[in-house]
Amino acid sequence: MANVFVKWKQENESMLKEVGFTIRLLRQSPLAVIGTIMVGFFLIAALFAPIVAPYGAEERVWSEAYAAPSGKHLLGADESGGDVFSRIIWGARTSMYIAAIVLVIAIVVGVLLGSLSGFFGGWVDEVIMRFTDVFLSIPAIILAMAFASIFGRSLENMMLALSLIWWPTYARYVRGQALSVKETNFVEAARSLGASNRRLMYNHILPNTIAPIIVQATLDIGGVVITAAALSFLGFGTPPGAAEWGRMVAEGQRYAFTQPWMFLYPGIALLLFSLGWNLLGDSLRDVLDPRLRR
Repeated sequence: MANVFVKWKQENESMLKEVGFTIRLLRQSPLAVIGTIMVGFFLIAALFAPIVAPYGAEERVWSEAYAAPSGKHLLGADESGGDVFSRIIWGARTSMYIAAIVLVIAIVVGVLLGSLSGFFGGWVDEVIMRFTDVFLSIPAIILAMAFASIFGRSLENMMLALSLIWWPTYARYVRGQALSVKETNFVEAARSLGASNRRLMYNHILPNTIAPIIVQATLDIGGVVITAAALSFLGFGTPPGAAEWGRMVAEGQRYAFTQPWMFLYPGIALLLFSLGWNLLGDSLRDVLDPRLRR
């Protein structure tokens, strides 16, 4: 086992050095450190929600409805007696789940179509890009509402709707990378040696799109969660009573002047979550810039 690890380390020594250098650059950025701490807090809360949250996601104590913040309910209780703090913690898990599923689907579809478009060009490029332009020409929230209405109002259908509006961004990014990389000398050299299109795609084109995809995905996590919260707020997402920040804000807005904790704290959680990912994404974009790494 030790020999296998040593061999793997030797084969990936350059990659490990790049990762170490990237981490050192991130540690030197105050914004990156702040973003990492904020993101780490929500990740821990989502992973260990059953331990961190005093109450379950659907647990209700009806006799304690509208309870103000206290030792028993740290951030108060909602209209049905649900603990707001616990529901925010469980909402972090829901938000992470939504962002992960949406971005995985969007990246897979976007990378596939974008790489085909940029690598082959011609009519393939025209068909895929015009299809992409159709999605980009419609405001994202309107398109998501339309898809959510067509598919039905549920968490799964909301994630599918969000995936359908997010993939064009990745298709555009990967297409641009493929157009520039396929004209480089090392790709032309591999082509002259008889490398197939499939080998060129997987060995040369796609690996050079990883860095911008990572940065874009990090920046998009906050956007996906905000859009999902907006859909839930408008009634197109999670069902009533679900532990999801947008739904909690929608249900608590009626009590904005009497029990403000019902919508204020979920809104703050949504703000901090998005801010943390944006800070981390901006820092990653800076440190992965080749001009900075010279």
